[in-house]
Amino acid sequence: MRLLCALFALLLLTSPFACSRTLPHSSKTAILDVKASIQKTKDVFSTHSKTTTTFNQQETSSSSSSWPSMELHSRTSIQKTSHTDYKSLTLARLERDSARVRSLTIRLDLAIRGISTSDLKPLDSDMEFKAEDLQSPIISGSSQGSGEYFSRVGIGKPPSSVYMVLDTGSDVNWVQCAPCADCYQQADPIFEPASSTSYSPVTCDTEHCKSLDISECRNGTCLYEVSYGDGSYTVGDFVTETITLGSASVENVAIGCGHNNEGLFVGAAGVLALGGGLLSFPSQINATGFSYCLVDRDSDSVSTLEFNSTLLPNAITAPLIRNHELETFYYLGITGLSVGGELLSIPVSAFKMDESGNGGIIIDSGTAITRFQTDAYNSLRDAFVNGTKHLPSTNGVALFDTCYDLSSNGSVEVPTVSFHFPNGNVLPLPAKNYLIPVDSEGTFCFAFAPTTSVLSIVGNVQQQGTRVGFDIANSLIRFEPDKC
Repeated sequence: MRLLCALFALLLLTSPFACSRTLPHSSKTAILDVKASIQKTKDVFSTHSKTTTTFNQQETSSSSSSWPSMELHSRTSIQKTSHTDYKSLTLARLERDSARVRSLTIRLDLAIRGISTSDLKPLDSDMEFKAEDLQSPIISGSSQGSGEYFSRVGIGKPPSSVYMVLDTGSDVNWVQCAPCADCYQQADPIFEPASSTSYSPVTCDTEHCKSLDISECRNGTCLYEVSYGDGSYTVGDFVTETITLGSASVENVAIGCGHNNEGLFVGAAGVLALGGGLLSFPSQINATGFSYCLVDRDSDSVSTLEFNSTLLPNAITAPLIRNHELETFYYLGITGLSVGGELLSIPVSAFKMDESGNGGIIIDSGTAITRFQTDAYNSLRDAFVNGTKHLPSTNGVALFDTCYDLSSNGSVEVPTVSFHFPNGNVLPLPAKNYLIPVDSEGTFCFAFAPTTSVLSIVGNVQQQGTRVGFDIANSLIRFEPDKC
């Protein structure tokens, strides 16, 4: 039987099914600290003082890889949530998350149908700086009912410090600007272009303007519009500005100066776009890669966003795949899933993108809950349920159909859920990354969901506590557990 499975493993990429077998070197179970998880849900609503960190107040620290890094703070340490209990906060997160998923799938569908600008030309850049000096804090946006993570960014010269959504699923950087025809509430003052000496409108004949999906001309200057498919949008002037992250500033970065903005950005001043398109921040600074470590959504712990950082040699690697129909998304090369050390019998086609650009799995910082195609999800869920028969089940919550009442437990042992990549690489997830509290009463749910879309998404709940590196130069995604 082992020989047969080994032969199946060798044929994994061409065989329609992954071999269902026990994996000898993988961890079969994981421990979930129920008590600590419940306490974190209560700490979100503590009355401790929350302050906003300015650039002068930010601290830097040295990481194990010798480059300086700025501290990243949970959103809960910056601004108190408006929700009164953890369940209402959870429901708000899931509602926002569903809107996010709809936005991504709509954008991909439009691109495949040809309703999108493609074949963008590279932007010229004579910026003189070291990309590895660009590092910025990331904080959880969960306390605002949002699943995104936020980064502290300086806009203009001198820099005005604001929180921006960290988004690997978009390409246009933008910030709310005065005067506002329609601006949503944000944590920081609205950016004042008149206060910046480096603010410069983009003319219509530039590659920056021509690279936008939607643009217009007004008195020779470029206007932009970005719609996210969930009803969120931003409209305004397309300009170049100085962007400051950590100890480095970059001049002449093309960003949107939004005077009319609406949507579910919840507290942030705008978007720092980290997608694969040519107007994204990494593309404009010619970065060979970037990495982030997403802090626990309910904690005050710290982490960083780093450009051109050197990742450790023992990182778990997976292919970074690009979609010829839409350069924005980062696709992850997954070959299988396992639960409790048993590789599931899921068709490999469930994880692959076809020649038309449909299917596949993207890894996204803005989506919270991982979505798999329905059949793949059902196999994953059923295997997990089979391994948790000793736990008391309870009613589902929102998009979660598999939940447990752990109110009487201090900790529980659950089957390990792992992602499998080519060349035998395996990423086991911590129990807290797939069995999460949805209230403060001890209800925990299996943090995956099915999707009827052909696009699957690895969300940020599953990424928490792991440094995720996008090695653009070598077309690899690197995972370094416990390297925050």
